[in-house]
Amino acid sequence: MMRTRPLKVALLGCGVVGSEVARIMTTHADDLAARIGAPVELAGVAVRRTGKEREGIDPALVTTDATALVKRGDIDVVVEVIGGIEPARTLITTAFEHGASVVSANKALLAQDGAALHAAAGEHGKDLYYEAAVAGAIPLIRPLRESLAGDKVNRVLGIVNGTTNFILDKMDSTGAGYQEALDEATALGYAEADPTADVEGFDAAAKAAILAGIAFHTRVRLDDVHREGMIEVTAADFRSAKEMGCTIKLLAICERSKDGASVTARVHPAMIPLSHPLASVRGAYNAVFVESDAAGQLMFYGPGAGGSPTASAVLGDLVAVCRNRLNGATGPGESAYADLTVSPMGDVVTRYHISLDVADKPGVLAQVATVFAEHGVSIDTVRQQGKDGEASLVVVTHRASDASLTGTVEALRKLDTVRGVASIMRVEGE
Repeated sequence: MMRTRPLKVALLGCGVVGSEVARIMTTHADDLAARIGAPVELAGVAVRRTGKEREGIDPALVTTDATALVKRGDIDVVVEVIGGIEPARTLITTAFEHGASVVSANKALLAQDGAALHAAAGEHGKDLYYEAAVAGAIPLIRPLRESLAGDKVNRVLGIVNGTTNFILDKMDSTGAGYQEALDEATALGYAEADPTADVEGFDAAAKAAILAGIAFHTRVRLDDVHREGMIEVTAADFRSAKEMGCTIKLLAICERSKDGASVTARVHPAMIPLSHPLASVRGAYNAVFVESDAAGQLMFYGPGAGGSPTASAVLGDLVAVCRNRLNGATGPGESAYADLTVSPMGDVVTRYHISLDVADKPGVLAQVATVFAEHGVSIDTVRQQGKDGEASLVVVTHRASDASLTGTVEALRKLDTVRGVASIMRVEGE
């Protein structure tokens, strides 16, 4: 039997995502009520400035006083889509204190203060859901937190930023340089006017922290994630990748160590074989590859950003939280019981592709090979091309630690025959 008294929802933010959440709540009201077991009512919308016409939203619901809205006491669920650290953090904790559960899409806040927010939710017996914070419409957090709760996840490898994937895909398919591809992404609306958060990997790093925490039942904060951007990736890097049967993606990688005692989380460009499922992810799409003991290899794929996809994830959480509210229950909270050590990047072991500018004369290869050997880095393949006294030397290693590779490169720079290190890129997905 359906309850007639509606569950009241406060919406914080009415931009691209927030306005779409409000629209779906209105146009799909009957379906949402049937799925939840009670109607849902948009009880207030907090914005920075009033006066702007917002299609489908009663102007009487709009307010600039977000604090007063979340303090009302009759609000059942607060949907936070304003982003950033403050005032979002204070508004969320205030919502818990005044009896509301929270649905958030705020990856930056969750990556930085997720543990404290979960603790506040638990203290007040409320839900904190955030499917939309990681990969837009792609169901990912709930499968990791619930569907794979009985399994042991060993690795999460993914493309979690549509802007960077669009740029790298364009460079790969057309031979364009980074700036040219970025300009096209901006013109098409895939990149912000200031794309720093995307192209420098900050966005993906926040998502990696959230994914690693859930996958490994360990608190992983944004500061624990090694981050490298993609602005130095060149057309020459793509040519080298193609010669190896690879392409280049900006990857978020969360791994459990072989002994199971530690985890790592990192974001950086990497070459991946064309045979790997992630290599075929094109345009602004996202995809995440999960490897676990029992389930094996799973891949989640779809649009990772945009108003409608993100709103879809928000509404999915809203339905779940409202159902919990009706049943007097809460969903899964933070699971950090494993408390594994988060290892630094220097401990990460992977393959490397190193391109060197060297003098074109006898003995250079032997000198370079000696440096690699002295630092315990085994060479897989070497390719050398030379002309008019200058040459390029491309070395692909077997698996080596980041620390040992760093020492190798520092020693190579000291050789008189090495003019410079053109590029260094990790090789993943094998």
